[in-house]
Amino acid sequence: MAITVTSYGETNVGRKRTHNEDNFLSYPERLLFVVADGMGGHGYGEVASQMVIDTMRKFYDHASNNEEATWPNRIERGRTISENMLNAGLRYSNYSIWERGASDAKYKNMGTTVVGIHFDQGEVAVAHVGDSRVYRLRGGELTQLTEDHSLLNDYKKMAVLTPEEEENFPHKNIIVRACGLKDDVVVDVMKETPEAGDIYMLCSDGLNGELTDPQIRDIMARHNGDVTGMGQQLIRDACDAGGKDNVTTICVRIDSV
Repeated sequence: MAITVTSYGETNVGRKRTHNEDNFLSYPERLLFVVADGMGGHGYGEVASQMVIDTMRKFYDHASNNEEATWPNRIERGRTISENMLNAGLRYSNYSIWERGASDAKYKNMGTTVVGIHFDQGEVAVAHVGDSRVYRLRGGELTQLTEDHSLLNDYKKMAVLTPEEEENFPHKNIIVRACGLKDDVVVDVMKETPEAGDIYMLCSDGLNGELTDPQIRDIMARHNGDVTGMGQQLIRDACDAGGKDNVTTICVRIDSV
């Protein structure tokens, strides 16, 4: 079953950083959308996030034009083709970044968080590594579809934190999983059935780190399906709220399923 979408993507350096290590891929022709938030210092985080974007685009072009394309790893049974493509593409991206760091010392320890969605056969596959997020707005209700791979999130699973304790958690920006740090990575993958009118929003933590979920929901709902205005306001409001990090978002509206 065909899915048609309308999308908008934007990235901003924010108010405190001097360069932007975020990158994104909005590829409606392949119904593929990816946000990557690089890390590593000296501008190499930008290299890692751009490598994910370039690798995913090339991988999907190759796989889509060649039914006998060789996968970089085994297809996992029980997963849809779309889930397997996201998983394989992100693991391939991970290896490419790790290999660059292993062969050139100046790129050692660079990495990136990444989140991606792909629509196919009436379903949407969601995959992520790190603390970049995917939200879905449906009928005015906002749902976070991804779970942060962060030290804070791991701690929250073991202890109940008050909002003040969570805000003052000393290691809240430490992530426990990222692309490029090892020769392989575990990618969290899920799928669901979208509905016409759904809006999927991908973002780096520079956005959800400045805006609460209720604020995000209000902004998305206020624009009544206008993904361009929605994306622009999400970026603007995150910057106005402090803009301590780079800020990136892609908003994707499902027009028909």
